[in-house]
Amino acid sequence: MAYAESTSVPSDRSRAEIEKTLNRYGAEDFSYASRKDHALIAFVAEGRQVAFTVPLPDRMSGDFWRTPTGKARKDTAAVEAYEQAVRQRWRALALVVKAKLEAVESGIVTFEQEFLAHIMLPGGTTVYEQAAPAIATAYETGTPTPLLQIGGPL
Repeated sequence: MAYAESTSVPSDRSRAEIEKTLNRYGAEDFSYASRKDHALIAFVAEGRQVAFTVPLPDRMSGDFWRTPTGKARKDTAAVEAYEQAVRQRWRALALVVKAKLEAVESGIVTFEQEFLAHIMLPGGTTVYEQAAPAIATAYETGTPTPLLQIGGPL
């Protein structure tokens, strides 16, 4: 069962809640963009540009056009099922952003520890996008790369 899978909170209200939460914790320069397959929120906080990409479900997926028992849904029911899935993603993102900011505020983690994967680098990619191939290679080969070498005590 996914978090907020039956939410009635509209996506635009979740986006507004995310922006309000970010402002409350001192973030600046909030932006939002969307395409058919994903949406993006971006903001500046702690001197860093941060971006979260939200994968959106495929509108034409059989998950929306057929019931769990395999029966065809009416167009209006399929559209509602799709919109429900989109609302769920936005509620989950609102929860994630709020939890991360509260963990930083409470001193559990630093901002960079919590948001590192989503920090934008000068070339327009995130730290995750830059690091993921090297991490995958290290696990496939069993050979750590310099990227994975950690110095100092934990």
